[in-house]
Amino acid sequence: MTPLRGLALCAILAIVCSPAWARPQGRRAGEQRHHAGEWLRKYQNLPPAEQQKALANDPQFQRLSPERQQRLRERLHRFNNLPQAQQQRILNHMETWEHLTPQQKQTVKGLFPRLRELPPQRRRMVQRAVEEMRELPPGQRQALIDSDRYKAQFTPEERNLLSGIAQLPLARDNAEGPSAPAP
Repeated sequence: MTPLRGLALCAILAIVCSPAWARPQGRRAGEQRHHAGEWLRKYQNLPPAEQQKALANDPQFQRLSPERQQRLRERLHRFNNLPQAQQQRILNHMETWEHLTPQQKQTVKGLFPRLRELPPQRRRMVQRAVEEMRELPPGQRQALIDSDRYKAQFTPEERNLLSGIAQLPLARDNAEGPSAPAP
């Protein structure tokens, strides 16, 4: 999974896969806030049948419509069929998403549709550039985007997209454990 696609997936999963699979409209007194992906982290090592049982017993899951419950069961099934490293990346991206500010989340939501509009080959080039920026300190990312190499390689719109992405924490895509947002 490419880093930006993973971050976008993180955004989507963080919304739909919060700890008990749903974000309640209001919290009850004493109800604590959980990190996105907590439910998946807690139950990811159980056999699928045990996960389904835990899901069915989850009070927040039980409050969802039958259609929503089915969609989430299907997502859990797809998640379980991913390679372990990809599962860990998704969980890491969900953790990164959880630490974004509301403004950064809005930025991601605004950038992703623009990325999706690019032709597949151009999208892959932008995603490779994001991977390259991921290895740089935040202060050096814009210099790379403004370099002659990137000016020759990318359109002004693509460089504008990269500039928006460069403002976000680009945590490395390691599969060993949670990734922390870059400072």
